This record gives sequence, structure tokens and C-alpha cells, in this order.
Amino acid sequence: MTFLTTGIIMGIAGTVAMDLWALILRTTLNMPLPNWGNVGRWVANLPTLFHDDIGAVPKVQNETAIGWAFHYAVGIVYGVFFVWIAGADWVAAPTFVPLWIFGLITISAGWFLLQPGMGLGWALSKTPNPTKGRVMGLIAHTVFSVGMWMPVVILG
Repeated sequence: MTFLTTGIIMGIAGTVAMDLWALILRTTLNMPLPNWGNVGRWVANLPTLFHDDIGAVPKVQNETAIGWAFHYAVGIVYGVFFVWIAGADWVAAPTFVPLWIFGLITISAGWFLLQPGMGLGWALSKTPNPTKGRVMGLIAHTVFSVGMWMPVVILG
């Protein structure tokens, strides 16, 4: 398997794991699912990066589909980028800790670009409970890391 294929598989698997985690939280704790429509609206309005309130921005056609596509595209980019920086030695003998650290670092894009871009503040600072959102994000990115690691371990 090529590095590109490995990275794509890792990114998709990590993103699926994160989505399954969100469904588990919805089912067990009645937590809301991510609003991929708002993410799609933000993407559709690029190059404007920062909005006071993405909910006040006019809706765009297919914004939910755009959000979902962006979500998976970002996961794939992270998977490919990780394989590229980790190299052949890691792919041959994948260990979890480097991937977990990478997964935790990836939350910075959400905290310092996406969330403030949608009007939620830096690292959710404008939300009712920023600490809860930050902790849940770190857990979700840990799940993302596990999801990325599993196919490399299984497919060897």
C-alpha cells in the first residue's frame, strides 16, 4: 500500500471513529451532534474567515453536504500529512503515542480557525461552557487518533 493510500485510509477511519463517538454521545448522554451545516456555511463563505455569528450568515445551498465533505477532507489531509511526517519506519511499526500527540495538535485548527471563524471565540471562549467544549474536543481528537491508528495496525 502506498503512503498516500495509507494516509487516506487513516484519515477516513479516524473521521468515521469521531462520527461514531458523536453518535454514542448523542445516544447515551443526549449530547447534540455537530452542526455540519454551519461548517458548510463557513466553508462556502471563504475567503471571509471570521464571522460574528455564522448562524446570522445567509444559508447556502447544500451547506450540510459541504460541511460533511469538508469534515472528511480535513480528516484525509491529516491522515496523509501524518504518514508523510511519520515516515516508513512508523508505518512499518505503528505506535500510538506519536499519532495521539498529532491528533491532539490537530484540534488547534478548530480552536484557532474554525471556531472563531464561526463566531464561537478562540477555543470556544464565547460559548456558555468553554471548558466542557474543550475537554470534549480533546476526547474527540483522541478518538480520531485511535481511529487513524486502527487500520494501520490491522492492515499491517
